[in-house]
Amino acid sequence: MLYLIKSKIVSLFKLRNILCIFLFIYVFVFTNTIKYNSKYHDEKEIYGKIIDYEIKEDKIKFIIKGKEKIVANFYTEKKNLDIKYGDYIWVYGELSDPPKNTVENNFNYRNYLYNNHIYKLFTISDYKIYKNNNIFYNIKNKVYDRSSKLKSSKYINALLLGNKSLLDRDEINSIKDNGIMHLFAISGMHISILISIINKLLYKTNKHIKNIFIIIFMFIYAFIVGFPASILRVSLCYLIDYILDICNYKITGIKTLHISAFILLIYNPFYIYDLGFLYSYTLMFFLLYFNNKSMLKTGLLTFLVSAPITIYNFYHINILSLFINILAIPIVSLIIFPLTIITYIFPVLDNCLLLVFSLFIKANTILSNIKFLNIVIAKPSIILILLYYYFLILSYKRKISIPFAIIIIFFILNNFNNPYYKVAFLDVSQGDSSLIISPYNKNTIMIDTGGKVLFDGKKSKYYYTENAITYLNSIGINKINYLILTHGDTDHCGEAINLVKNFKVEKVIFNCGEFNDLEQELIKVLDKKNIKYYSCVKELNIDKNKLYFLQTREYDNENDNSNVIYTELNGYKFIFMGDAGVEKEKDILDKYNLSDIDVLKVGHHGSKTSSSKKFINEINPKYSIISVGKNNRYGHPNKEVLNNLENSKIYRTDQDGSIMFKIRNNKLKIETCNP
Repeated sequence: MLYLIKSKIVSLFKLRNILCIFLFIYVFVFTNTIKYNSKYHDEKEIYGKIIDYEIKEDKIKFIIKGKEKIVANFYTEKKNLDIKYGDYIWVYGELSDPPKNTVENNFNYRNYLYNNHIYKLFTISDYKIYKNNNIFYNIKNKVYDRSSKLKSSKYINALLLGNKSLLDRDEINSIKDNGIMHLFAISGMHISILISIINKLLYKTNKHIKNIFIIIFMFIYAFIVGFPASILRVSLCYLIDYILDICNYKITGIKTLHISAFILLIYNPFYIYDLGFLYSYTLMFFLLYFNNKSMLKTGLLTFLVSAPITIYNFYHINILSLFINILAIPIVSLIIFPLTIITYIFPVLDNCLLLVFSLFIKANTILSNIKFLNIVIAKPSIILILLYYYFLILSYKRKISIPFAIIIIFFILNNFNNPYYKVAFLDVSQGDSSLIISPYNKNTIMIDTGGKVLFDGKKSKYYYTENAITYLNSIGINKINYLILTHGDTDHCGEAINLVKNFKVEKVIFNCGEFNDLEQELIKVLDKKNIKYYSCVKELNIDKNKLYFLQTREYDNENDNSNVIYTELNGYKFIFMGDAGVEKEKDILDKYNLSDIDVLKVGHHGSKTSSSKKFINEINPKYSIISVGKNNRYGHPNKEVLNNLENSKIYRTDQDGSIMFKIRNNKLKIETCNP
């Protein structure tokens, strides 16, 4: 019998190349060709099991398994609610589709949920919970309850239970910036330590009993932490090795890794989009392939292997993370993680663990503030990434580093792979923000920033400038040469302070008139950061083009004092109106000769106070952009304005998302990022 199993295994390895081709086709078909739709439609109430939940300061987010998994949000200020994993729940409220990114290369929440087999959101107005006494969920609840009683619970949850939701946003950002997020994800390193502890505790136990115990433990642990790909990898590899050992058949670690990847992708092809899966399998493959034992070389290899995945998803890499990994890997694996396990078992060490973590996080934060080593790299193609890994292997096998150095240069040159003039009108909800980017990213001008909004009307603040920063990084831009603020209203410059604090801005230009309170607050930040600023300018030279500020006179209101900007890019005429009203429009027509405008950024979000019929008829725009929030309380855009623009092709950020104009060789291409 064992001989038969062994011969079947050998036959399978001989078919390895055919199986790889089959796997590629299988994954492609199931993730790209087949379209999955929700089983829910217009239900107002849903029943299911709570398989996960997260309590934030203003809401509870449930993942409920009914006909299928859904994400359900309940907005509340209450914290002490009797909720447990595995409980059954009736929820009452409204279904909706998950939002997607409306700014290019930003996080696509809809795709993220889709890849996790979640197709609908549910906003809860009320709910009822029914207790479940399932033994596995009881174990899971007891594990989390024990952790929650400790002062260091947020760190124990992150490192031991894979739940990073309790970490502060700044802590998570600093960990990401330093490239050590893999140390705070449940990984093979953590499991190896746990297995070592079990082996030592059961050293006198029969080999087979011990292995069976470890396998059962790993799969229970995987259940407790939510079956992350990295844990499944280690558990499957251990199980495969054990089965083959019974059959008296030995294979290399890389072959075991291939088998486990094959099993996981057959079970769930969407794992191919899971960052944990990509990091875990890619890192483990190279660690096994290079077979380095040195901690120094492991840190270097971790940096080199994870860099393309990090760049592809986050568009920057911190060179300092190379040295941070070399230091952090032994500190976390040899000190912090073992201490976390001991503290979980013996809570008397809680204060000690809290102190160690506090020092680690503080040092991490200090290092993350060293920005000059944080290099922005444009989103690379998949082909470029595959070439990178190919030359990484080649440089190791044949000791030839020149091809690998060349491919790194190509990554950097990718930052300048932009032969177009780009004019982007970003979706910032009820506000304005536009970008003008010259060919090969030579100059970047931002006109307005949008304003702060409260996410879903609750406490959690969301900054739209973070979308703009992500977009700029994704195309290889790490600074804004000119930040032009049309005027001092919050929906136009409310996020300027956040932008200046988190992104390099060289110069700022204000409109004519006195500075209001918001502008004065911004000026304090500009002075502190030694950023030059100007007001009431007439024109700017940008490459071979000019930006003209259509100054007329000073008005008694902030809207009419808006900077109105006109420019021509490769023969295409653009005009940005800010919130200028009918009175300023009349003065502009009297003073300037404007006609046959190609692209009009419509004034005041399509309010009836702007875009008079006379003005629109005179400038005769071919395309009109209205930056406006979905279902906004102002009723923008006004029907009369839409009628005035009837001879123009209208794009709206609430319906079309961000709108991009690309100009090259006198040809215009228009793209949208639809909601």
